[in-house]
Amino acid sequence: MFQSGGGKMLWLFFKGALLGLALAVPLGPIGALCINRAISRGFLAGVAGGLGTAIADAAYAAVAAFGFVALAAMLDLIAKPVAIVGGLFLLWLGAKYFRSDPQARADPASTGDLAKLVTTTFLLTIGNPATILTAAALFAGLGYANGLDRVSAAVLVAGVFGGSMAWWIILSAGVSAARRKLPSSFALWVNRVSGVLIAGFGLISIASVLFA
Repeated sequence: MFQSGGGKMLWLFFKGALLGLALAVPLGPIGALCINRAISRGFLAGVAGGLGTAIADAAYAAVAAFGFVALAAMLDLIAKPVAIVGGLFLLWLGAKYFRSDPQARADPASTGDLAKLVTTTFLLTIGNPATILTAAALFAGLGYANGLDRVSAAVLVAGVFGGSMAWWIILSAGVSAARRKLPSSFALWVNRVSGVLIAGFGLISIASVLFA
């Protein structure tokens, strides 16, 4: 019985990890931001950005795992205002990164910088309607629309966090290793491209509400 129950929990954690990867891997504003930080400030800065996102992914997974009624009610309540506020913030963030000089901030990120980055990516992810809808769709696809018991839900949420966090660690490590072999001008172009991408996602977020 123990082995059977343990195997079930391990399988549930694995499915949660795949869910976390599915939420984290697609390139979006958070991916662009984390790549930008890993290029200009190093591995820990990239991981810090990913940590904020992984926490938010796990938070949505927790809501979905304990039942979709609460998730649906939350979506109806916050989706539109959050999309506008988040879109405006992304526009500001994109403009900031586009104009920033990576050489002026090439020193390793401080503890305060890392905490700020975790908070920023958490708020951006938790306020992104696309993340909410994707999490809901993935849970429904796995057959968890009716919710789970507390232990199973906790294991699944831990898997989501682990899978999401694993992706950000791998991405940050790869980007940090690559930056040592690239010319200094590459960081400038990363700033500009990521700035355009982040601002573009902001415009899409706002347009999704205004032209719905």
